[in-house]
Amino acid sequence: MANASRFGSPRFGWDFFGSELKVHREAAGLTQQALGEKVFCSGSYIGQFATGVRKPQLEIAARIDVVLETGGLFERMCKELINRSPYASYFAEAAHLMGLATSIREHASTFIPGLLQTPDYARAVFLSSFPLEPEERIQMWITGRMEQGRILDSPTHPSVWVVLSESVLRYKVGGAAVMHEQLKCVASLVRKRRVGVQVLPFDAGAPAVDALLTLMTFADAPPVAYTEGPMVGNLLDGPAMVAQAVRLYDLARTAALPLGESLDLIESVAEEYVHECGT
Repeated sequence: MANASRFGSPRFGWDFFGSELKVHREAAGLTQQALGEKVFCSGSYIGQFATGVRKPQLEIAARIDVVLETGGLFERMCKELINRSPYASYFAEAAHLMGLATSIREHASTFIPGLLQTPDYARAVFLSSFPLEPEERIQMWITGRMEQGRILDSPTHPSVWVVLSESVLRYKVGGAAVMHEQLKCVASLVRKRRVGVQVLPFDAGAPAVDALLTLMTFADAPPVAYTEGPMVGNLLDGPAMVAQAVRLYDLARTAALPLGESLDLIESVAEEYVHECGT
């Protein structure tokens, strides 16, 4: 897997963290497995740090410093990289992995997923949760979200498929004009065959998934799942948990409208917003 994500790369990145980890680990005469045992994680996890595929939690970085006697080097690098990220700390690793993924499948029940958001829609989402934040911070988050969406600029990778609850189309985020622009953007991406989008209609019954769920696959690493709630995100990489997440996603997708009908509904709701805002 490539060391650099397709977006969100700082001046020095997690690949540099990984290369330094390998240098200091080998200088200490430790294998990946041996270091993993000392810092309470698996050797394969240490290997993923070393290649820049995964990001260590801050407490693991601190334990690495203790074991390798590096005087806080890895904890400081970890803090620096986290602080440079334009994403909330709980989403930063998921954002990194999305930039490396070969396929992304998402389910959203409240908002349009970040990959598909327009700037005005993203602004409305951020302001709804952080109405008193300074403009410069809001703008930094919007910039990060737009950078995230750049992975769709590639005509082939990653493949992206999204299931949207109908409520996502109906929540008037930012007002009618913003929603019209946002839904037209989603429809355009579908018509360009850059993403697949299915809508889970209200009359489909109880949804199998009631939150944001993201599934990611990679060329040379195991698949992962990411779930998110208010101010918290969970990255799941245990095979049993990922398999369960895939099962739930498949149930939601099966209950959703076919691609063509979903596109018709998205464009129809977009037109409803046109009439509402008088444009």
